[in-house]
Amino acid sequence: MKGLVVGGTNSGVGKTIATLATIRALSDAGHAVQPAKSGPDFIDPSHHAAVAGRPSRTLDLWLQGTDGLRRNYARGEGDVCVVEGVMGLYDGDGSSTAMVAEALDLPVVLVVDASAGMESVAATALGFERFTTHADRDIEVAGVIAQRAHGGRHEAGIREALPDELTYFGRIAPDERLEIPERHLGLRSGEEVPIADAALDAAAAALDADRLAAVAREPAPPDRTGRSDRRSEGGSNATRNGADRPRVAVARDEAFRFIYPATIERLRERATVVTFAPTAGDPLPDCDGVYLPGGYPELHAEALAASPGLDDLAAAAADGVPILGECGGFMALASTLTTAEGDTHDMAGVLPADVRMHDRYRALDHVELRAKRDGPTATAGATLRGHEFHYSAADVDDDARFVFDVERGTGIDGDHDGLIEHRTLGTYCHVHPESGAFDAFRDELRS
Repeated sequence: MKGLVVGGTNSGVGKTIATLATIRALSDAGHAVQPAKSGPDFIDPSHHAAVAGRPSRTLDLWLQGTDGLRRNYARGEGDVCVVEGVMGLYDGDGSSTAMVAEALDLPVVLVVDASAGMESVAATALGFERFTTHADRDIEVAGVIAQRAHGGRHEAGIREALPDELTYFGRIAPDERLEIPERHLGLRSGEEVPIADAALDAAAAALDADRLAAVAREPAPPDRTGRSDRRSEGGSNATRNGADRPRVAVARDEAFRFIYPATIERLRERATVVTFAPTAGDPLPDCDGVYLPGGYPELHAEALAASPGLDDLAAAAADGVPILGECGGFMALASTLTTAEGDTHDMAGVLPADVRMHDRYRALDHVELRAKRDGPTATAGATLRGHEFHYSAADVDDDARFVFDVERGTGIDGDHDGLIEHRTLGTYCHVHPESGAFDAFRDELRS
């Protein structure tokens, strides 16, 4: 599967809209497009999936390592992959867009804000292309998408100023219909506010799909002689089927949206996955384990508090069913959740924590955790990598037990993450399956 990376000069330049327009343009030209996102984001991929019609892959060098990143890319489907970058092209600690492009050996299509420039757009793009040598990054900046550019003389001035080594891929005109509303965790998701088709069609029509397809190339392959692909690991459980396979209940609704496609894939390779919607009043299905991903429980706290699913979770936890709750899932497993408006709602009451929403984010970073005792996702001494981004904070009991010391990040109390009770684990960290967390969780189901 060939690919290209849509990078930007800086955050807020319009990479997401440029990526969606690129996906639509290539799709209209007859290509099967696989979207992907550089960095541990859940919101942008929801917009990708809404336009491409398939889940967006998460490509993060710090979380996955070079070979894990390449394997995750290779699991995609289609003939061309469009990877949206994160922040500015060279920005990011451990997994910048440039680093991801280099690891995959894919060309970069640079998004430049043209709202107040013409020749300067070309100068900016040339500077980013030349900076690859100074930054010691072995990447190709192939050309430019001019964001917020008008037609006529404006577009002609940009195109004519570009040096021969930079291709002009087209422009995206200013259009209020292409603005994605924001909320406290970033942009609103693609399920909530899909981009208007007419606006996206117009943006896609102004891009040169043939040139975009021509610049895409085959990525660097995974090292098949190195660490084995965990998809083939797992012993007899990986091949068990039917009634012999353990059942994992996964919460999927408006309150629990944030889940990596690779996580669902990893779970489905090792267990039968059944989903339920706590905010809709679904009871907990019959299962051998539960996964509660992140999301927006604070926006649906009243519905969650009234859901029989939370009572079922409490009963399952007391019975020793292994339960993993990440960020929003951790909040739902806590004793109470207080919204930003000051309304307090009872949650499942499994974990000894009271969670309160704040107006500003409390943590945003890549995370590395080291297990100080055995837990549902790691044995003592093991490390897990993930990321955290949350506006809530948790007050925990003095005698609360934690599984992890935080090597990098904030966790629950600044030093620890992984609050545990019975066989229920709650973390602020969204772990990536490449870390092995869900392989350990599989073994917990079998114990």
